[in-house]
Amino acid sequence: MSNERKPDVPAVPPVQPGGGEGNYEASRRYRRAVEAFARSGKVEPAARDAANVEPAEADELERAEEEGKSHAAGEDPQRRDDSGR
Repeated sequence: MSNERKPDVPAVPPVQPGGGEGNYEASRRYRRAVEAFARSGKVEPAARDAANVEPAEADELERAEEEGKSHAAGEDPQRRDDSGR
């Protein structure tokens, strides 16, 4: 076993061209896909399907929501409620 020091290795791999935080190409593809889905007429059926959950799953979702809220710092003062206030 050698006492030689290993060269410093970066903790994260280098960012690929066009990648990393602010990946504009990925953002553009996502935005186009969302816009295409919105125009497709499939939004309402998808929303209805998402709303139809089994009672056991609904209970699990509520517990998960409460768990998440328990870790939250509080309501965002900029957030508006359903009344638009």
